[in-house]
Amino acid sequence: MLIRYLAVTVAASVIASVASAQSATEHVAAGDKAAVALNASAALADYKSAIATDSTDEEAYWKASRTLVDLGEYEPDKDKQKDLYAEAKDLATKAVALKPTDPEAHFSVARAVGRVALSVGKKERVRFAKDVRTEAMETLRLDSVHAGANHVMGRWNAEIMRLSGFSRFMAKNFLGGDIFGTASWAEAVRYMERAVALDPVRITHHLDLAEVYRDRNKPGDREKAKVQFQAVIDGPITDYNDAHYKREAQDELAKLK
Repeated sequence: MLIRYLAVTVAASVIASVASAQSATEHVAAGDKAAVALNASAALADYKSAIATDSTDEEAYWKASRTLVDLGEYEPDKDKQKDLYAEAKDLATKAVALKPTDPEAHFSVARAVGRVALSVGKKERVRFAKDVRTEAMETLRLDSVHAGANHVMGRWNAEIMRLSGFSRFMAKNFLGGDIFGTASWAEAVRYMERAVALDPVRITHHLDLAEVYRDRNKPGDREKAKVQFQAVIDGPITDYNDAHYKREAQDELAKLK
């Protein structure tokens, strides 16, 4: 009788475990569906439900992180925005801990840390810049054709080149930002062009490539920037913030005409 009871108990435990895993999987699937429908708040709720159901569901962590960054990008309340980015960084870091070989987890860390960096002082921002580059490069080591990581590296190079020469000198020589010396407009263009080539449908790649051309400002870059801004305006809406990107592109294109 005892053996039978134990067998039933073990079986029930296994069934409950499988049901829990299926439930988490269903929540992630529901979150993906909401994300496609551009309902970021609903997607986030589903991803968090998946985490609550199964705390080892690595995919749910980085997808929740991704959604938090999306929600934070145009959040007008700066304190709330800061909290969204901090939570995104925390969840992405947990995803890496759960599965260090997943490029999406490392990419999510790079993306979240890049956003966190915008809310800190210059000295701390240098440290974050190092972390962004490290995670983006690890993503590319694991997946050399990752469009998002190429985008991050393109923007990383561009943001450093947009600093004044004095600021770059100070960061490189006194703030421990020696990697800043590796940045260049050529690398910014190379990475951003690769992001566009790898995923031409996503208009955010076109937007940042246009801004790189505009700010590098070599002969012919103005016309190249116009082409990319127009690609944003004409492109399909596939991501949560695409409507914002289209308005930005319209404003920037008007300035170039």
